[in-house]
Amino acid sequence: MFEEIIRNVREKSPLVHSITNYVTVNDCANTILACGASPIMADDQNEVEEITSICNALVINIGTLNERTIKSMIKAGKKANELNHPVVLDPVGAGASSLRTKTTFELLENIRFAVIRGNVSEIKTVYKGSGTTKGVDADVSDAITEENLEEAITFTKELSRRTDAVIAISGAIDIVADKNKAYVIRNGNALMSRITGTGCMLASLIGAYCGANPDNILDAAAAASSVMGLAGELAFEKLRKVDGGTSTYRTFLIDYISKIDEKTLNGGIKIEIR
Repeated sequence: MFEEIIRNVREKSPLVHSITNYVTVNDCANTILACGASPIMADDQNEVEEITSICNALVINIGTLNERTIKSMIKAGKKANELNHPVVLDPVGAGASSLRTKTTFELLENIRFAVIRGNVSEIKTVYKGSGTTKGVDADVSDAITEENLEEAITFTKELSRRTDAVIAISGAIDIVADKNKAYVIRNGNALMSRITGTGCMLASLIGAYCGANPDNILDAAAAASSVMGLAGELAFEKLRKVDGGTSTYRTFLIDYISKIDEKTLNGGIKIEIR
């Protein structure tokens, strides 16, 4: 379904600038490499514009937020906009503190984002202007289920209309949507929530896919979400065979991101269009 999207990543090997959090920065860099792209992590405001100018995409992740990097994020985002490079926002923990919530909206005010990716609580915070999260994790009461799926699709499309960005919600059921079209993706494994950084890794993966497919942002984000979910399933299958734990699972997850090709994805994708 996403053959050209995946092929473009491997053939073009986009350079992705990530201003991301130091808890997951290594996993994010390895995820970008695994899918066939190249990472660069620079967050000093004296070089972010220069670094952004040589890249194909920018990922802004507020996971370990501080005043210094907020300025860097805005400078890099404006430069990427000037160059028409896709910019991905991961508003980690938006709603958990006033600083995170305020910064999310400051970034949205100053930067034009191609994709906003988060868990459902973070995306609801962006939608409503305020919210609550369980630290950097989604609030259980916000979970997307089959019962509230249509409502979630409606607010996701509406948020896309407001922000002019593709909205990617990660969870047991993923939604990736613009104002007109939503992909509902049911790949993944519950163990993904037990290792740090799978959301950050996905944001980086989306950045790589968008960098290689800047004219097809919706499908690029949906393809990345599908690859991540399927990699989680395949990694869990292998984990069971070796009786491994969460650390081994992280390794297998990155392994499968590097191994998934068009044929594997088409054989395992669980996706519908709404």
